[in-house]
Amino acid sequence: MNTFLVLVSGLLWWVLYSSIGALFVAIIVWAILRWMERGMVVFNRTYLACLIWLMIDALVGAVVFYRAKGHIDATVMMHSVGWRIAIIVNMLLGAWLLWRMVPRIDARRIKPTSACLAVAVVMMVGFGLYTSLVG
Repeated sequence: MNTFLVLVSGLLWWVLYSSIGALFVAIIVWAILRWMERGMVVFNRTYLACLIWLMIDALVGAVVFYRAKGHIDATVMMHSVGWRIAIIVNMLLGAWLLWRMVPRIDARRIKPTSACLAVAVVMMVGFGLYTSLVG
């Protein structure tokens, strides 16, 4: 029973922290998409796409943390080839999720270039926060 409660608690915290992070990311993405599409974009679908994106990111981060046994040197990890490949896959996943899930008000999909720019801005903000906090 204790193992079950630990798993449920871990899942709840995973969803909670991912949703908090997804809110900030969704606000940035929504503003960029409104500007790029020159029209209204549905915010709740933007939030859902960002939530799925960040939940997958949190899961991958937890697996990396577990495999490293809790000892991760952030500066060494950032310069590795595996990290760079993971960032590229992450950006492609984010752009694909935004492009497939976020409609405009007129029920058309957003342009793939708009999704790519929104993901690039999110990554720029993320790397800015990362480098200011770590190094």
